[in-house]
Amino acid sequence: MEFLILTLTINPAIDRNVTADRLIFEDRAYIVSTDESAGGRGINASRVIHAFGGQTLAILTSGGRTGAQLEELVRSYGFPVEVAPIGNEIRTNLTITDKQGLTIKLNEVGPAMDKLELEQLEKTTMRLVDSASWLMLCGSLPPGVPSDFYARLIAATRKKKVRTMLDTDGEALRFGIEAKPALVHANQQEAERLLSAALLTRAHFLDAARKLRAMGAGAAVLSLGSRGAVGTSGKTMVEALPPRVDALCPIGAGDALSAAFTWAMDKGSSFEDALRWGVAAGTASAKLPGVSFASLRETEEVYKLVELRVVQ
Repeated sequence: MEFLILTLTINPAIDRNVTADRLIFEDRAYIVSTDESAGGRGINASRVIHAFGGQTLAILTSGGRTGAQLEELVRSYGFPVEVAPIGNEIRTNLTITDKQGLTIKLNEVGPAMDKLELEQLEKTTMRLVDSASWLMLCGSLPPGVPSDFYARLIAATRKKKVRTMLDTDGEALRFGIEAKPALVHANQQEAERLLSAALLTRAHFLDAARKLRAMGAGAAVLSLGSRGAVGTSGKTMVEALPPRVDALCPIGAGDALSAAFTWAMDKGSSFEDALRWGVAAGTASAKLPGVSFASLRETEEVYKLVELRVVQ
């Protein structure tokens, strides 16, 4: 039986996506295409879960002219949305990708939120948690939001017997892990910042996954781009190795990984199989042009080729 997976995007954006013929330092490039999409890790996760046939609801903040545009874009994706209004404009991010897959991503910090807006968002989230099996806490915190905001939600959600997945960076990640989420997902750069260490070798990656879990999470997944991911649930340590592909745009691949992992766990998959699904979704999405996400069929094709290795 499938249940509702909630995603929370407290700092969403309008993503302006530009594809250029090439990106070369100190030389001109020509724009091939442009488009706009609703950005934010939680929104991206809901897009993937919905595309896979899962039940999801996206909670997001919205305000101003850009907020109205954001809401229109999100509602076009076909899954239910709960909007927490704020007074300031939603941010706009810029992603530039060339035909060889080189990508530059420029993000605005985001709008400040006041105490009342934050309290209302927290009340909305906790009201909806009652009907959910998972709460995915995704992305950066905007200005004015305390670094322990996700940690508070994790603690409150655990009392309701709902599992939490934490996917963020910086101090929000540090505080959040200490609150004992069911799962933490971090990419290599986020883990390096958290652990204050360069991760260069396979031994480094495995050790980092163990340390992430030891900080408080029930399970930890460290995504490594084209090298796949490593994960541990305490009982086992697993590597998921993807097939070689021509990556056209890696932006959003990590969001696809965390979404597919959570979707698979919600369907009753083992930790190992969920990691395989996650790496398959991230790899299949990276093969697509622009910031886009693979369908279930496209992901299934890659899933067959993902190699799992249990680390002794």
